[in-house]
Amino acid sequence: MTEVVFTGFPGFIASQLVQKHAQQSEAISVIILSSERSKAEKEAKRIEKETDCRPIKLIEGDITKKGLGLADIDKNYLEEKEVTFWHLAAIYDLAVPRNLAWKVNVEGTRNVNKFISELPDLKRYVYFSTAYVAGNREGTIYEDELKRPQAFKNYYEETKFEAELLVDMMKETVPVTIIRPGIVRGHSVTGETIKFDGPYFFLNMIDRLKFLPIVPFIGRSKSLINVVPIDYILNASIYLSKSESAVGQTVHLTDPNPHPVEEVYRSMVKSMTGKNPKGRLPHGLAKLSLSIAPVRKRLGVEKETLAYLTWSADFDTQNAQKLLAGSGIDCADFLETMPSMVQFYNLHKKDKNFQISID
Repeated sequence: MTEVVFTGFPGFIASQLVQKHAQQSEAISVIILSSERSKAEKEAKRIEKETDCRPIKLIEGDITKKGLGLADIDKNYLEEKEVTFWHLAAIYDLAVPRNLAWKVNVEGTRNVNKFISELPDLKRYVYFSTAYVAGNREGTIYEDELKRPQAFKNYYEETKFEAELLVDMMKETVPVTIIRPGIVRGHSVTGETIKFDGPYFFLNMIDRLKFLPIVPFIGRSKSLINVVPIDYILNASIYLSKSESAVGQTVHLTDPNPHPVEEVYRSMVKSMTGKNPKGRLPHGLAKLSLSIAPVRKRLGVEKETLAYLTWSADFDTQNAQKLLAGSGIDCADFLETMPSMVQFYNLHKKDKNFQISID
């Protein structure tokens, strides 16, 4: 039986992927930081209880170390198995400092690449990148391109680009599939998520401004925003991990029918306040305001988020559509499923466990 191995557990996407595999009675190992052991044990027990699966094997390690910091007994265990290896461990924070992002996202991936290249029986290597390796490139971004942009909007994008370059070079020697998700939100039906980042920053802001007579638009934008529900990411990536046609492929798991930023923002304001936004706060003034720490903390918004409101690019999904054809796996419409997202947010917005610390 194939051993399905994950980095990034007990993070949101990795945990959901583990649960999906557990439902299919697969053998699962997760490589965890020792500092995350308590949290990982709790999450593993929850999954085991809910799915009645076999025990999830917890392996302590550290991707920033050679050999992933694994004990010999754990390294030998994995070398004796047929392995499907999912690499999701990364720092996803848009405000991450460059040195930390480089250590985890780039050097960590370099170490994972070396480790999996030495496994005797590797069935598949699934690497989670991001569609935003495109940096500040504009126009149509294609799945078979990995062009260095003139600039990146933050160090997260830069280090994920550098990491994907390393994985892309593995295509000639190992069976790799590269997944590039868009901005991930909660479940399209239940709205469930474990943290309020990405599009939830705007829900934070709207919630904290709704006492005002009006909630304004932020600047003026003709850009599209690409937000995808977690259930699409899970179902599509698992399907691709088992598809021979996806070997050697890079796939945009982005919304093939994204909506304009202003349309999404209007829907958010309407859902949160019952009223449409009115007036406009100039983009420059919003950027200046969010450069002030007490303001961004009060509003619950990272200043790096604003860069995505006026970025004009769209992600081509021809490869994804071709590979997923006949699977019945589709990306739910963002506006149609907005109510479940807002409902879940309103239920949990006062729970600090869901909120991201804003510096």
